[in-house]
Amino acid sequence: MEPQGKTDLSYSQAVARLDEILERIERGEVDIDQLSSLVEEAAELVSLCKAKLTQAEMQVRRITERLEQEAEEGEPEEVPPAEEEPPF
Repeated sequence: MEPQGKTDLSYSQAVARLDEILERIERGEVDIDQLSSLVEEAAELVSLCKAKLTQAEMQVRRITERLEQEAEEGEPEEVPPAEEEPPF
C-alpha cells in the first residue's frame, strides 16, 4: 500500500500532523538532521491547511450568495392586507 500524499490529507489530519511535529520539536526529540525536513513538512502542511480554508470559505460564500438570491427571488411582493367588510 502506498503512503497517503500530503494533498490527500484532510484538514484535521494535517493539523494533527502539525501538532505532532510541534510536540516532537518542543520535547527536543528531533536532532538537527531531522529538523530541516520536519520544518519543510510543517510548511507544506500549513500551506495545505490554508488552501483548504480558502476553498471552504469560497464554497460558503457561493452557497450564501445563492441562498440570498433564492430568498430575494422567492419573496412575494408585499400586498396590502384586504379590508374586511362588515358582516352586515
